[in-house]
Amino acid sequence: MGPRSDVLAPPSASSNGGGTGDIRPAPQVDDTLPSSGHNLRLADWFFRSSAASLIWLVVRLWLGYQWINAGYQKIWGSEKSFFWFGGGAGVKGFAAAGVAGSATGKGGASYGWWAGFLHNFVIPNASWIAKFIALGELALGIALVLGLFTGLVALFGLTLNLVYMFTGSAGVNPAYCVLEVPLILAWRNAGYLGLDRFALSGAWRQHHVSKVGDRAAHRRTTAPAPALTP
Repeated sequence: MGPRSDVLAPPSASSNGGGTGDIRPAPQVDDTLPSSGHNLRLADWFFRSSAASLIWLVVRLWLGYQWINAGYQKIWGSEKSFFWFGGGAGVKGFAAAGVAGSATGKGGASYGWWAGFLHNFVIPNASWIAKFIALGELALGIALVLGLFTGLVALFGLTLNLVYMFTGSAGVNPAYCVLEVPLILAWRNAGYLGLDRFALSGAWRQHHVSKVGDRAAHRRTTAPAPALTP
């Protein structure tokens, strides 16, 4: 039985330069989507595994305590007269120092647009902003300790730290940022030993099924066609 007439077989080079070879299928390129097994193992372990959640528990508890203490001091502690009962004197003084430092070029807000924001918005609204910050820091710390919506809460904390640093205060803010960024990346497992294990269980299942389904669909569409044989 000869080769099929509807298949053109490219000539294959031989030692004497003539003749034709067998029909061979073209090489297929493996362009399937990488699964979680192809990711960096260390990153997978840190940001996805339940075992690493013990590390994030320690980070959450320490960072959460710091935020709880900061909020407590502004509501009931040593800073209450400047934040909760002082008409926002703490926020007003902090923002005014940032604006003044920007004007003199000796610290404070390093960007003119941020100094304008402090002057035109923060200082006139310092009273309610001070209470918002006090309650926000307290709620942020409690949520971190409980492990509730950890990634989102860490993002809120990172935003507060950036606000403080933009205004000209370093202090503990860089250290908090160093811990909050990986907590955001570890949103899947950072709260596994906490309320996220129950609050995000549906989202975890949906995310996993979606990834598996997408990879399976991609494999079906990119599967190599069967080779034609004589």
